[in-house]
This record gives sequence, C-alpha cells and structure tokens, in this order.
Amino acid sequence: MKQVLKKLPLIVLALVLVLAIKDKTYAATYGKLTYEVQNDGTIEITDCDTSASGALTIPDTIDGKEVTSIGKRAFEHCGNLTNITIPNSVTSIEEYAFDICISLKNITIPDSVTSMGNYAFDNCSSLTSITIPKGVTSIGKRAFGYCSSLTSITIPNSVTSIGHEAFSGCSSLTSITIPNSVTSIGDRTFESCSSLTSITIPESVTSIGYRVFAWCSSLTNINVSENNKNYSSIDGVLFNKDKTEIIRYPIGKEGTSYTIPNSVTSIGEFAFDSCSSLTNITILESVTSIESWAFDGCSSLTSITLPDSVTSIGHGAFDGCSSLTSINVSDNNKNYSSIAVSYTH
Repeated sequence: MKQVLKKLPLIVLALVLVLAIKDKTYAATYGKLTYEVQNDGTIEITDCDTSASGALTIPDTIDGKEVTSIGKRAFEHCGNLTNITIPNSVTSIEEYAFDICISLKNITIPDSVTSMGNYAFDNCSSLTSITIPKGVTSIGKRAFGYCSSLTSITIPNSVTSIGHEAFSGCSSLTSITIPNSVTSIGDRTFESCSSLTSITIPESVTSIGYRVFAWCSSLTNINVSENNKNYSSIDGVLFNKDKTEIIRYPIGKEGTSYTIPNSVTSIGEFAFDSCSSLTNITILESVTSIESWAFDGCSSLTSITLPDSVTSIGHGAFDGCSSLTSINVSDNNKNYSSIAVSYTH
C-alpha cells in the first residue's frame, strides 16, 4: 500500500506532462490579428487591434494552418474597419464577433460558414446588405440587431429558426423574404424595423414569438400563406389559424377605425400596441378576453365599448391610451360594471 502511495505523485506528474503535450494551443499575432492554434491544429482568430482601419482580409491559412473560426468578440469595437473579407476556410463565427463595427459597410461571408453566434453583427450600423450563408440553420439572437443602414437581407432555405431580436432596430429594412424552411420566429425579431412595409409568413412557420412586429411604424400588411396550419391573416391582420385570436394589427395600416371579426374570442397581448392612428375599435360580443397591453399606446383612441361577453382584462390593457376619455360598459356586464378610466394610466 505504501509503495502505491509513493508512486501516486509520479503518476500525477506523468498525467500532467501528457496533457501538456496534448494541449497544443497557443496565441500569436499576424499583422493586426491575434490568433490561437487549437488542439486540432486549426486556427481561431481571437482578436483584432482596434486601430485597424479600411479593408481587411482574413487569411485562409497562417503558417500553413487553416483558419476555421472567428472567435468571440474578435473584432468587437473595430470601429474603423470598412470592409472585411472572410475566407472559405472559416466554418464558424462566434458571439459578438463583429459587434459594434460601426464603419463596416461590406462583409463577405462564405457558404463554408455553418454557425453564427448571438450578436455576431450587432450594431454594425453602416452595413447595407448581408447574404446569410447557405449552410446556416439558425440565425442567433440579435445577430443583426441595430444594423440601421441594412436595406437588404438574403435568408437561405437552410435556415429553420430566426432568433430573438435577430433584426431588431434594422430601421432601413423595407422588405424581407422568409423562406419556407423557417419554422420559428423568435421574440421581437423585427422590433423597430420602422421602414418595413409588408411581410409574408410562409406555411412552414409554427411559432411566432412575443412582440415580433413592435414599433414597425410603416408595416401595413402581415400576410400568411394559406397553407400555414397555425396562423392566418385577414386584410393584412395576423390571427391564429381558426381566427379566434387576433395577434397583431399592423401599426401602419391605413384607416382610423377597425371592427374585430366576430370569430375572435381573444384579443392577444400587444395586439394593437402603438396603433396611434386608430380612433375607434369595435369589439363584438364574441370577445371574452382582452390580454395584457392589448391596446397599449393607442394614443388616438377616444372611446371604447366593452360588450357583455368580456370576462377578462389583462394588466395594462389600455395603458398609454392618452386620448381615451371613457370605457363604456353595459349595465348587464357583471364583471366590469364599475370599470374606470384609470385603466388608461
């Protein structure tokens, strides 16, 4: 037993040496770039000197080793770079890789890239167009958030999910085509896309997140493929498939009044959020519930009548309705006979 105990330190030392030999990673520089050689002998770009300016081409090899990855925050705050070329050897772009590259106008992403992390191009405010590689299956959270000069985005058929806030704040984006491969659209995906005028939800989409079209002030139509099994639209207004829930009334839709269809039993969360042009909304007897923040920010709405059928009103349903002077409730409505204007506060 004592002999075994005496040998333990030697065994531990041997294991350490083996691991040290196996771990071949090390950091070095190549011009303005810092890189690391990975265990498999490939290279990841890990940093770029923030003084780098103008055009920059990432090499496909360094010292004979293939560059396959652009690491987390590698080019973050490189605010003077205007053009970046990524080689065909690169397969992954990590989180925040090009975050806040505010002067970046052009970037070529090769089809070899199959993975793009969250916030990959967040706040690239000078970027005007982007083509997402054909091998990418998921667009990460806020991948292109607040790319405020972005007017064109090409999404390939390989993409199945669009992450939360993926294109939020893309205020110059006027249109976007969602391919029929996409099954899920995350929360607030197109929030504050103030130039977006219309969008079509393909038949493949089974999930649409929270406040996807918030503050899309120019949006006039949300169209849904007739073959979609989960969602539908009437005159550009988004509903669930059987039209029992109104999900989103486009903020930029023409007209000052709207009558909710008699198939609707529920007015969804934020359904009429920021619809400041509407002065009158008619709620029919089919409606039983009004969800939280349903009419939030309807600042031109002057009065509204709740039918007897309404039995549930969510928090802040009429918040921000600054012109609302009365909420009319029938004497027969036992649930809300004493409702007050305080709902608008």
